[in-house]
Amino acid sequence: MEKQKPDNKNKIRLRIAFGIVILLFLILIGRLFYIQVINREFYSKMAIAQQTKDVEIPAQRGIIYDRNMVKLAFSIKTFTIYGRPSEIKDIREASKIVADILEKDENEIYAQLAESKSSIVKLDKWVNKDKADLISNKYIPGVWAVEDNKRIYPYNNLASHVIGHTTVDNRGISGIEYQFNEELTGSPGKLIVKTDVDGRQLSVSDEKYFAPVNGSNIVLTIDEVIQHFTEKALESALENHEAKRVMAVVMDPKTGDVLSMAAKEDYNLNNPWDLTEEYGEDFLELDDDEKTRLLNKAWRNPNVSDLYEAGSTFKLITSAAGLEENVVTPNSTFVCNGYVRVYDYKIRCWIYPGNHGKETLVEGLENSCNPVFMEIGKRLGRDNFYKYIQEFGFNGKTGVDLPAESSGLVPSKSGIGPVELATMSFGHGFSATPLQVVRAVAAFGNNGMLMEPRIVKRLVDDEGNTIEEFEPKEVRQVVSQKTNSEILSMMESVVENGSGKKAYIPGIRIGGKTGTSEKVINGEYDKKLVFSSFVGIAPLEDPQVVILVIVDEPQDTSFGSLVAAPVAHDILVDVLRYLGIKPDVSNSGNLIRVPNVIGKTYGKGEEILGALKLKYSVKPSGVFDKNRIVINQYPAAGELVSPGSMIILNLEER
Repeated sequence: MEKQKPDNKNKIRLRIAFGIVILLFLILIGRLFYIQVINREFYSKMAIAQQTKDVEIPAQRGIIYDRNMVKLAFSIKTFTIYGRPSEIKDIREASKIVADILEKDENEIYAQLAESKSSIVKLDKWVNKDKADLISNKYIPGVWAVEDNKRIYPYNNLASHVIGHTTVDNRGISGIEYQFNEELTGSPGKLIVKTDVDGRQLSVSDEKYFAPVNGSNIVLTIDEVIQHFTEKALESALENHEAKRVMAVVMDPKTGDVLSMAAKEDYNLNNPWDLTEEYGEDFLELDDDEKTRLLNKAWRNPNVSDLYEAGSTFKLITSAAGLEENVVTPNSTFVCNGYVRVYDYKIRCWIYPGNHGKETLVEGLENSCNPVFMEIGKRLGRDNFYKYIQEFGFNGKTGVDLPAESSGLVPSKSGIGPVELATMSFGHGFSATPLQVVRAVAAFGNNGMLMEPRIVKRLVDDEGNTIEEFEPKEVRQVVSQKTNSEILSMMESVVENGSGKKAYIPGIRIGGKTGTSEKVINGEYDKKLVFSSFVGIAPLEDPQVVILVIVDEPQDTSFGSLVAAPVAHDILVDVLRYLGIKPDVSNSGNLIRVPNVIGKTYGKGEEILGALKLKYSVKPSGVFDKNRIVINQYPAAGELVSPGSMIILNLEER
């Protein structure tokens, strides 16, 4: 039978079908060319992402040391447990397994996974390695452990406003932790592993490990022992005077090094978000806005951020200006009638309605007589007086490496009239930070040279090699050595004969000045609310420390001579002894020889020291077990100390 030839219609259909097939092949080839050649890199990355898992390895946050390499803040390795609900096949079963390992409530874990609107849920943080390994070994799709760090502050509240703290994500939020966050943070590493379809690591696969770069370590100028002495004295002052707050700074006048900086109330660096210790359980019931306000108040460093009127401690600056400009000498005479009339204003001495009568400049400083300094201000004139406010750094920041530092609040020169000049000459009518005041007075302990306060000495790596050094910085010479010597002599007279007697230490030459300044409330001075203060330098023959103590709103009495000077005395007694500065035994009065309590129980040592009227402190802090054995003590047995001195007892570890 003869084959039938396709007609033209079929031929056209075949050609169309063939053309479509060819076109599809061309499109497919083009698509493959686009994927494999043109967009090869993009799809390669996608494939790698599906077949591998990147595990971030956090860098170790740098350690914060005191000046003697005592650790004040460090990090320990922990783990954080994450969940991705979209990848979990059975959320209820996964919740049960995870809850059992983490020792948490199963329903709580289930709620976190089932109700979360986020793609990734943090199930728990700061988990130890054993539990993290159990989670990993269970191979729960969508649940995994990631290496993390937890910040530890071994001394809890110690130097809390200086050190600061971090967020749960290890970002600095206050203090040195915030100021040097970039240096402390470092760079995270990475571990790249091959995975199966469920995201589990394959047992035989190549790993690529990129090591993290740890953060730099910071060495502070703070001395942990001096900080300890300072805070102990402030705690007693806060309680004894029922004060709103107490503050203190101890500085090395020759370098500007801050040896201690403290304020009470403070907060626990290991639990900075919980202020129930300060405000009781009521803190938990407060709304978020009020909690935030109280937290910011607790974290704020008043020594660098808050302003106050320096009061009579500023009379040292007025005296120095008068001596330097030759408008007075230490023996210049004045007459105090109890007040000075400036225009229509009657500006009183603190002794009014009494008076000091005739007195020299030295006696005027001893008596803290306002009219004497109003007269010096008048002789100096506005321009010269204002020049020394600037020279001593009261109208600008000190430059310390701490966050949120405030500038002084000083009127413009054009705004200072005769009345303002009179009140400013004895420390009223303008405000400064405590750090500005102690820095200014520290110049007298450094032959008249003003220094920039230093809180960080250097950055070091994990081997102790110096990365960056922060050298002491001279700012300017504010007074001559002659004037400086005269001021030190006058300060000594204040402690020996005047308002600073409560700071006197037998056998050690100390200079100082007290201050009492009323607080401004709603634009007016309130006589009942005051800052009581004392600033001092010791020992005068070779100044090693300058100290400022401020008691905010003492309830029992207001005078700096009765409130702040004794606190400074207690700090100086311990600090000077720690620095190896011993009293002149020929002029030492009733010194006590330290007994030997090494080898005795804590309770027995407490009994022996108490009988001699000596204070004590223990390391580690917070120990109440009186049966622990004393393994070391400072100062050593046999040393001579003043009554009320503090003995540090090192107890056996358990």
